[in-house]
Amino acid sequence: MGISNQQKNLHLSWRAGFGPAPEDLFAIASADPAATYKNLLAASRKTPAYIDAADNDLKQLLTGMEEGGGMRRQQLSEEQKKTLRVKSRDGLKNLNLAWLEQMINSSQQLREKMSLFWHGHFATRTVNIFYQQKLLDIIRTNALGNFGDLLKAVSKSASMINFLNNNQNRKDHPNENFAREVMELFTLGRGNYTENDVKESARAFTGWGAEFNGDFVFRERQHEGQKTFLGKTGHFDGDDILKIILEQKQTALFITRKIYRYFVNTDADQDKVEWLANRFFQHYDIEKLMTDIFTSDWFYSEKNIGARIKSPVELIAGIRRMLPMQIDNEASQLLLQRLLGQILFYPPNVAGWPGGKNWIDSSTLMMRLRIPQLIYAGDVFKMKPKDDDDQMMGMKDRDAADDDGSNTVPNAGKRGYSKGQQILATINWTGYIKQFEPVPRENLLPAISAILLQTKSTVPADTLKKYTDAGNREIFIKTATIQLMSTPEYQMC
Repeated sequence: MGISNQQKNLHLSWRAGFGPAPEDLFAIASADPAATYKNLLAASRKTPAYIDAADNDLKQLLTGMEEGGGMRRQQLSEEQKKTLRVKSRDGLKNLNLAWLEQMINSSQQLREKMSLFWHGHFATRTVNIFYQQKLLDIIRTNALGNFGDLLKAVSKSASMINFLNNNQNRKDHPNENFAREVMELFTLGRGNYTENDVKESARAFTGWGAEFNGDFVFRERQHEGQKTFLGKTGHFDGDDILKIILEQKQTALFITRKIYRYFVNTDADQDKVEWLANRFFQHYDIEKLMTDIFTSDWFYSEKNIGARIKSPVELIAGIRRMLPMQIDNEASQLLLQRLLGQILFYPPNVAGWPGGKNWIDSSTLMMRLRIPQLIYAGDVFKMKPKDDDDQMMGMKDRDAADDDGSNTVPNAGKRGYSKGQQILATINWTGYIKQFEPVPRENLLPAISAILLQTKSTVPADTLKKYTDAGNREIFIKTATIQLMSTPEYQMC
């Protein structure tokens, strides 16, 4: 039996976005996948709006520093530094939730999905909200544009410059961190450059820095002279180094392979990767690369469908797209990200999240399977503190705060969390249930399964019926949906 249009469109909606919304379900069985992709692409071509999550107090502090002649952080009072830390950390929480909402509700599904990929590719970790906002805007704006433009803009961002210490990259004392990572992780891949190339390119990036407000600055007095890099010699600056890197076909191959493993299959097909890379190398057009992938016949082959483990952010966003909901304590989603191992803006290191089977262990799998029930029934769950406060977004040692032994839930505005947690959500089931109106009662379970699951293996109907409420049609649809979302099969896309 061939793969149906419904299966193809569901596959596309998860790989080129965050899964279908209820309003997509009516046409998903009959729509041509090529037309579906065309619509996804058209919706994602508009330049995204800047996401501003910094509060007014923080902006006033920054304005005061700028008006004070470009005062540096070291010149702040202890009280100002404390305000900066607290407000920036709170701003990052708001930025996290604001971007997550875009992933869930925006019509620009392909752009946001590509942005999530680049967010992990160009991984940085800083608590400066202004740096992270500007980097996110660079990524979202250039997500489907030219890779060279994206690489250059990210390389000149304050977030990247500070995270990889290029502010300390000075004449006679080069810092090699950024030079090494831009080749190893962002472009060429390990083994395709020499240690001398690292040293020489580090010299070319001397003088690249960023002001406290996030603006790029070139300090010419700190810049080195002649360099030899990847076989070329000249008075290269950072822009020259990036240009030479882009002239290497290996860069196109490295990026294409990583995109293939993320969007198609972790087991990359070398022949297909090389074909895609050859075309990508011509202009580094990201949109054309993704079109080559999503309009190919092999993208929809059986081995690629349901073969990828959803990342925590994909899982959360996908559930919320399929089941629109109002969450009263939105910050509970930060806690879910933390427990599942993917907090936006807090990658584990410069290599980003490894993905794949690394998303799953005994603890995270059990938590993943519980999320739909936590949302549907408001069940209480507990969290175990971690030692890394940076990855905990300032929540370390706050678990016991205000905990009187009851399973209380903090307000979204509170920075602390009690031990007993809930997701205070109200699901709007109307649009979702409406899509199943034409389906006879006896065919409801297969119809719901076909929408939610993409794996070859299915959940036995008898098993599901044990845990669903058949009291009436509506309750049956709700409980069957929650139970299917609570299966290992739903973790795959």
